[in-house]
Amino acid sequence: MQSKPMLVVVSGPPGTGKTTLAHRIAAAIGCPAICRDEIKEGMAHATPGFVPGPGDPLTMRTLSTFFDVIGLLVGRGTTVVAEAAFQDRLWTPGLSPLLGRADLRIVHCSTPAEVALARITARSDSDPRRAAHEDAQISPDARLRTHNAFQPVDLPVPTCTVDTTAEPPLADILRFLSR
Repeated sequence: MQSKPMLVVVSGPPGTGKTTLAHRIAAAIGCPAICRDEIKEGMAHATPGFVPGPGDPLTMRTLSTFFDVIGLLVGRGTTVVAEAAFQDRLWTPGLSPLLGRADLRIVHCSTPAEVALARITARSDSDPRRAAHEDAQISPDARLRTHNAFQPVDLPVPTCTVDTTAEPPLADILRFLSR
């Protein structure tokens, strides 16, 4: 009898270090990291003249593509690290069909809102790929409100919260995942 692949969900508000942590976890496990923002950046690269904004066409296509890719890989028996800044209202419908097909674990990233906001500003200024996202169009006040009201994934699966203000201890996260 074959065991289920693991699906590690790395979630949290924007600017909490999710993508960095997801890639570290995936490298340590030896599996792919599927990151929502990277999918959208690839779509924007293939769409000349794309202008990001809330609810833009690529954002909507990215959501279904993200869950389709995860579902395909899990369905083929692949352990995956999935990362996005989705709140529970988006994660739960996308993950629920996978509950019986994967050993699901959630790693929730947290950091103070001011730290997250500084990270968002720094990456917007230094990373041209961020032009695919609406970072510059969301005010700092709106970012702080969203950060403070973030609703973490709420599924009946093992979950750990990681403070990502400094580099989190990967060994502790890997121990959590191996239980």
